[in-house]
Amino acid sequence: MNIEQLLTDMTDEQKVGQLFLVRPDALDLSRTQQQIDDANAPGVTELTDAMRETLARYPVGGTVFFGKNIESPDQLRTMTAELGSTGAIPLFIAVDEEGGRVARLANTPGFDLPRYESAAAVGAENDLAAAQEMGLAIGTYLRDYGFNLDFAPVADLNTNPANPVIGQRAFGSDPDTVAALVGAVCDGFEEAGIACTLKHFPGHGDTAEDTHTGSAVIRKTMEELRSCELVPFARNLEEAPLIMAAHIAVPEVTGNDTPASLSEPILTGLLRQELGFSGVIVTDSLSMQAITDHYTPGEAAVQAILAGADILLMPANLPEAFDAVNEAVQDGTISRERLDESVHRILVCKEKYDILTFDER
Repeated sequence: MNIEQLLTDMTDEQKVGQLFLVRPDALDLSRTQQQIDDANAPGVTELTDAMRETLARYPVGGTVFFGKNIESPDQLRTMTAELGSTGAIPLFIAVDEEGGRVARLANTPGFDLPRYESAAAVGAENDLAAAQEMGLAIGTYLRDYGFNLDFAPVADLNTNPANPVIGQRAFGSDPDTVAALVGAVCDGFEEAGIACTLKHFPGHGDTAEDTHTGSAVIRKTMEELRSCELVPFARNLEEAPLIMAAHIAVPEVTGNDTPASLSEPILTGLLRQELGFSGVIVTDSLSMQAITDHYTPGEAAVQAILAGADILLMPANLPEAFDAVNEAVQDGTISRERLDESVHRILVCKEKYDILTFDER
């Protein structure tokens, strides 16, 4: 068995499922989307029989843990292990663990883990060895708790003091310095055996809005992007297996207000063709208001795949988004060739990080 044979043997539903990464809470179909998204609502902390049934019906490619899914070291290890052994194709077990204020494990009481003030504090030292150690330390404890994918590091530049969402999460404001530091962090994650993710393409640092709560726009030309925001991404294409696409609009480049995560000119034209990225493109969360204010879950999912995304992160309604993508495959809106391209990239990434293994006999 190899990836090509596995791809041939997979059903359409299994292939479509690989395109989705969801919160564990989304596997409990009794929960409303508001309950799923609410950070203060009780979270799923164990894998139930009902969730297993959901996984059989909607065989997603992975899950993303948040603080409300984490209670204790023992609970977390048990849950990640059970999820990791569920399904015909092993899951990505993912988390946002950047260090600093976005660190789901390190910021949970009861976890004695390395803690970092912020990426900006590490960046201020401008010490590549320290940055690599940061990636190694975070990656090592994530592996210990059963994770295989981290949505980090932030490759944005902190260039707009009015930015409400990036700020100290970025390593700095100088493109060359940030590019080097991001590459060093990626080296640390790689040493730990964790798939890491550059985010948020094509660069979220110069926006004055937060895509969690509405639309965000960056009004720069392509030349301005090439000399600034794109630098940390372009220089680290071989360092990170995944790149996360932001929901920011880039009207000076695309001519419209379509979010980058749903934009063919940005994902396929710029990231794939011009920059030459061959890894996995994941959208930012499709349950953020920059998307839900303008698109249904099904519309956003289908448009993201057509634009060039491989993984649909946390759609606002899993059954609706899944069924829409599956229907688009059946009616030819999404070609089977296009579907297979994304699934192949995902499977290659899973094999590289020992998530998916093949019997050598």
